[in-house]
Amino acid sequence: MIVTTRMMEDRLSTYENPRNKIGRMVSAKELVPVRRGLYETDRTIPGYFLAPCIYGPSYLSFEYALGRHGLIPEAVRTYTSATCGKHKTRRYKNAFGRYSYQDVPLAVFPLFVNLKREGNYAYWLASPEKALCDQLYKLPPTTSRRALERLLLDDLRIDEESLHALDFSVVSRLAERYHSRNVSHLASYLEGARR
Repeated sequence: MIVTTRMMEDRLSTYENPRNKIGRMVSAKELVPVRRGLYETDRTIPGYFLAPCIYGPSYLSFEYALGRHGLIPEAVRTYTSATCGKHKTRRYKNAFGRYSYQDVPLAVFPLFVNLKREGNYAYWLASPEKALCDQLYKLPPTTSRRALERLLLDDLRIDEESLHALDFSVVSRLAERYHSRNVSHLASYLEGARR
């Protein structure tokens, strides 16, 4: 369970120095630091549960979501998340893993993101289409549909069958809002593949 320093101080208010007790609990591994002022009580939980708590508002996207949806073959070792209006990339590292946060446009931020619940934890995960559009948005613009195809299949190593299974209507709606050449090329590429 996620707890804050303030929550722990309230729970430990009978101690003469609650902060010292918190320090002892960290040393005894009863509390695991997540970031300054934030702790997890369960050392065994998957790191992706913590991504929205570390920096937000955010949702899991980019490489992590592409891997989770089976679009790329590589295991992703960083929990990559999208943010909005932060104007900078943030990185964190703790006992649960590495975390990276990067902005996407406000016009697309809330779209095609699904709330996932597992036990007492909840987090937001981009749909496959949204994760791919986010990934393409952060990359340098391609010059043509052919260049985008090379980027998708050779550089990103997107599974071609999974790529063609993406929902074109979702990508088309997103392309109107990203104002990104790469995302527009993706919509055009998928439209051509449907014919």
